[in-house]
Amino acid sequence: MSELLSQFWTEQMQTALNVVVVLLIILYILSIVWVVRDAYLRGTLWYIWGIVALVPILGLIAYCMLRPPLLSVDRDEQELEIALKQRQLMKYGECATCGYPVEADFVLCPNCHTQLKNLCSHCQHALDPAWQVCPYCATPVGGVPRSSASSALRRRRTGNPTGQA
Repeated sequence: MSELLSQFWTEQMQTALNVVVVLLIILYILSIVWVVRDAYLRGTLWYIWGIVALVPILGLIAYCMLRPPLLSVDRDEQELEIALKQRQLMKYGECATCGYPVEADFVLCPNCHTQLKNLCSHCQHALDPAWQVCPYCATPVGGVPRSSASSALRRRRTGNPTGQA
């Protein structure tokens, strides 16, 4: 048996075995480096995962099973996208009567036809029902332009109904 083993265990086999062992050690070290780097990029405690990865094969498998699903960069980008979508949705509201989604400048609800806003008689911008003056053209919501309203007020104060001096 030893004669058969000595014929099989040649110097080329020893060299091949040494190469395989060196490659396995390099692969083991690279797996530890990958776990530490990946854990760092995912925002976890990378040094703890580095210690776990020191356990051959099982440490790598444990990390692959328990690691966070997203990289920190991807998670931040996803949070920004959600914030952007929420900001875009802020320009929409709901009809107070039926709850149908309406845009901020809708005058009527497209679903139940409830009047949501008034229109300025001068510039035709949508106005909030609580507003007393149009912020776009300074026309009172009653429909009289501001210059006419101020001249009518002056006429009332002076007692001159025609407005002539």
